[in-house]
This record gives sequence, C-alpha cells and structure tokens, in this order.
Amino acid sequence: SVCFSGVCGGEFSVLRSPQWVAFRDGSWPIPGERIPDVAALTMGFSVEEDLPWPGLAVGDLFHRPQATVLVTVKGVDKLPVKGFSYPIENAVPFSLDSVANSIHTLFSEETPVVLQLAPSEERVYMVGKANAVFEDLSVTLRQLRNRLFQDSSVLTSLPLSSLSRNNEVDLLFLSELQVLHDIASLLSRHKHLARDHSPDLYSLELSGLEEIGKRYGEDSQQFKDASQILVDSLQKFADEMFNLYGGNAVVEVVTVKEFNSPLSRKTRSILQASQSTKENPYNLAYPYNSDYSVIFNIVLWMMIGLALAVIVISYNLWNMDPGYDSIIYRMTNQKIRMD
Repeated sequence: SVCFSGVCGGEFSVLRSPQWVAFRDGSWPIPGERIPDVAALTMGFSVEEDLPWPGLAVGDLFHRPQATVLVTVKGVDKLPVKGFSYPIENAVPFSLDSVANSIHTLFSEETPVVLQLAPSEERVYMVGKANAVFEDLSVTLRQLRNRLFQDSSVLTSLPLSSLSRNNEVDLLFLSELQVLHDIASLLSRHKHLARDHSPDLYSLELSGLEEIGKRYGEDSQQFKDASQILVDSLQKFADEMFNLYGGNAVVEVVTVKEFNSPLSRKTRSILQASQSTKENPYNLAYPYNSDYSVIFNIVLWMMIGLALAVIVISYNLWNMDPGYDSIIYRMTNQKIRMD
C-alpha cells in the first residue's frame, strides 16, 4: 500500500485553500522530497526537519483544514490552473504515507478517510471510513470502462472535441476524469464525513494525459484538447471538494513530465548480504539527525559538570579538619563532655 511518486521537474500548485492556511505568491522552488512536509504542515502535523520554504507562511494555529487533496498529473510540466504555483526542484521519490500515519496515530478512534488511488495502474488504498463510502468506486480498468458508458458518466457533459470514445488511450484519460467526478459525487452523498473532527486525506495519480502525449504527440490537437479538459475538470473538482468541506480543505496539484523511477517497493533477499558488493565501500559514517548537536552538548557539559563536582568534593573531603567539623568529633573533648 505504499505509493511512491518521483518527479523530474514540474510544478506544485495550490488550487484552493482556506484563509488560515497562508500560501504566498511567488516563484520559490520547492524540493520534491518536501512536498509531503508541506501537506503535513498545512494539516497541523509536525515534521522531522524544519521547512525553510517561504511559500508557506505561519497560519492560524487554532484552525486547521479538514482535508488535503493532492492530485499528481503525469505527462506535462505545468498546467494553466488558477492558484499559487511553485516550480519543483531536486525531484526525488516522495510519499504521503507519513501524513497518513500521522492521521492514523492521532485520530485512530475516529476512523478518518484516507484514499490513495492510481486508476491507470489499478492501485488503490482505502482506510477508515473510505472502506464503506468508496467501496462502489470504480478502480479497475474494466470497471472504469463500463462506468464511462453509463447514463451518468462524464461523456455526457465533457466536450470531447478531437478525443474519441473508441480509442483505448482516450478512454483511459476520460476514465480518470470519471474517478474525480465519482469521488466528489460519493462524498456529496455522505456529507457527514466532511463535518466530523478528523482530517481526511485524498491522494490521486493521473497518467492518462501522459499516454495521450505518447500516442498522438505533445503538439497534437488531441493533447491540447485533453490538457484543457483536464484543467477544467481539476478546477471543478477542486471547487466541489472545497465546498463539500465548507471551505476548509486544501486542494493541491503536482504536474510532472515523467517519473524518475517506476513505482516499486524496496525489498532485500536473505542471500543478498553474501552475494552483493559492499554497500559502503568508503566506510563513511552514517548521517546524524538534526538533534545530534543538541544531545551532544547536553551530554558533554553534564559530564564535565559531574567530573568537576567529584573533584571538588573529593579534595574537600581529603583536606577536611575533624576538629572543625560536627559535634560528633568535638564530643571527644573531655571538657565538652563535663559541660
């Protein structure tokens, strides 16, 4: 259930956000590996390292968004969406699992909604109330194809222009738009999920536009029409999710040209230690965390203080005069005993 996303360039856009989440207008680049930290900070969760990124200012500590929606679009560097946009630099694989774990840890008894979905790869992860609410959501390619030809599908409302209903690549792109529509539709039938006290997380990955670019070319009319349809669908989806949560949701879009590496899980064989080469040929020390200097100073000065205290106490005990100490030593005097 671990979903990794790697970006190679691209843009991070904030379509909708409440007024107490302060995003600043500018062109400050954001590291790709810190995108989950931005999502965590906007929801009021702490992160392991400080985020020195001026795009996100300190907001209201007493108001936090009830939902974070992050949509990753593959196949294009940027889209002309409305909102704050920031370039992505140093793109490395990132995951929203840390945010999901924070939600599970702090709101385990309230069973919040956590939905991670990649329709083109039939990869889905539902936890909490999402298991019951989104159980009818089409997630496989066969289910999505059947859903498109129903009466309430997006085919009846979208201007297809140069796109075709008979092409598998076009249907994949349209099926991802159908998922966006169905998520908002299902949530509108269960509005109580947006009114509880637990925050929700939605992470969606769309790659239909990338397939259209590979099939027709990025200069084709199909790619241009698909890009415009996607922009309109994302804006509509952002507005619907924002309104369903009463204006207390953050909707973000990450546009990427291509992935650095395929989605995979890191595994290790039990025979790897004897068959593989040494992972650290230069015998480098392991990296320390940000608290190392603080802990080092606390231990160092505490040990120095204790050592000095032992030396001073030992010196005074060694040179102590029993005659000037307590009455126990002075009671040996004959005159004191007679008095």
